[in-house]
Formats: sequence, structure tokens, C-alpha cells
Amino acid sequence: MSIYRKPLLFIVVALVVALVGSVVSTFIPLFMPSMEPELDGVTPYNPLELEGRDIYIREGCNNCHTQTVRPLLFETARYGEPSKLGEFVHDRPHLWGSKRTGPDLARVGGKYPDSWHYKHMENPQAMFSESNMPAYAWLSDNRLNSALAEKKMKTLHFRFTDAEIRALDGKTEMDALVAYLQKLGRTKIAGRLPTAQTTPTAATTAESPEIAEGHNIFDKNCAGCHGADLSGGFGPNLTDAEWKYGGSDADLTLSIVEGRPGGMPSWKSVLDQDKTGKVIAYIRSRAKG
Repeated sequence: MSIYRKPLLFIVVALVVALVGSVVSTFIPLFMPSMEPELDGVTPYNPLELEGRDIYIREGCNNCHTQTVRPLLFETARYGEPSKLGEFVHDRPHLWGSKRTGPDLARVGGKYPDSWHYKHMENPQAMFSESNMPAYAWLSDNRLNSALAEKKMKTLHFRFTDAEIRALDGKTEMDALVAYLQKLGRTKIAGRLPTAQTTPTAATTAESPEIAEGHNIFDKNCAGCHGADLSGGFGPNLTDAEWKYGGSDADLTLSIVEGRPGGMPSWKSVLDQDKTGKVIAYIRSRAKG
């Protein structure tokens, strides 16, 4: 007798076929190497970055920021190379997101110096006047709990040494969040443009002591936006006589002390009058005209 005339048997057979098909097409591929392609330069998060990632999730940052660049011209023009699956091999869960109230962060690591992120988290509107991002200055007051971090990492079987976890002592939640943001997009993918320099470079021996100190201050705080050679990037070229905001000592002082619309923060809480003068002296020494 045909199976079609036995409703109960037909249902059982249909369920078995559907189950086998689901296992073969959905679950088995999850355990195949091709589903987790490796990319050179992809490294696991360290304990500080993992703590920052937890804070990123806790504060709901993924509700406003995505972490994936789609292969669309208007996205790659703004955010860089399209995301690749292998970049997220260490993400559990992934934080691709689906809504961009704020910009995508997939390539934010190294785009700005650490000091930029600290100022932006403390007062987003000081960096971008039209930003609707809330301030997170209070994260600087919250110390990380290394004992709690150790419990989490052992539960999740992260293989960190006691010394690596104890290095969290004295760090704040702000430190952790900035470290996590600076990790994003730092994978060495062929063809990707180099990220902004964040490590200060040594001043040349030919510079006077004042200019040499200004050089080091610039590298630490300014090179991430204006370029290590002052030729510009996120910020304007400071060697050009046709500088965007003028170019006189008064213009430079105003920019450093008060900031500028569109991303230039105020540095008056970091650089005193003496340091500001030395930065200006260094910029003057590199001007082309």
C-alpha cells in the first residue's frame, strides 16, 4: 500500500527526511575548517581588550555602531575594505550589528590616537558638535576587577597566565574600552591601507631641545590625525602655507587650546602653555612656506 495513504507514517518519514537534510546542510558545515578561514594577522584578544569588549556589550554600543563593512561603494569609500569572515574568528558572539546611529567601527583601530578616544568618550560633542552620543566619562572612575575577570576567563577557558590577568589591576573601564576599540580592524590584510601611527617616534638629534620635545608631544597626541610627517589625514596638512584654519601662531594656539568643529578636541586640559608653545615651534620647523 502506498505511503501516501498512511498519514501517520508519511508524517514520520517527512520529519526524518527534513531532519537529515538539516543536519547535512546546516550543522555539519559548522564544524568544517572552511567555515572558520584563517587570516594572517588575526590574533586573540588580550585580557584588557576582552574586558573592554564586555563593557562595549554592557553599555549597548552595538545598538548604535555596526562592526561590518559591506562590499558596497558608499561603505568602502568611508570605512575601508569589506569585512572578511576570518576577522571575526575570535568573536563570541560577533557584534556585526544592524543599525548605524553612529559610524561603523570595524576599521576604527589605529585611526585615531588613544588620547582622541579618551576625549571622545568623555565628551563626544567636544569632538563632533552634532553628535548625539552620550558621554561616558564615568568609566574612568570604575576600576577593573581582576578577580572577576579571572573567573570569567577561566569559565570561558581562555588560556591567560596569572600575570596577564593581574596586569588588569589599576586599569579602568575606560582603559579597557579604548584598548578594545584600538584592536578593531588591525588585521594585516593584503591591500589594506596602513592605519594611523599611534606610537611616538623619537625626535631627530638635529632638533633643538625645545623642538625635540614638541616633536615628541606631537607624535604622542597629534600624529594620529595630522600624520607623523604633518602632511594631514583625518586632520589638515600642517606643513602647507595654505593651511585650512590659517597658520599663524594665534591660529595654531586657538586650535590646540579651544579645538575646532568637526573633530579637533580641546587640549587645554592636557597641554599647558609651555607644551603648546613647543608643539607650535615643532610645527613651525616643518612648515614649507
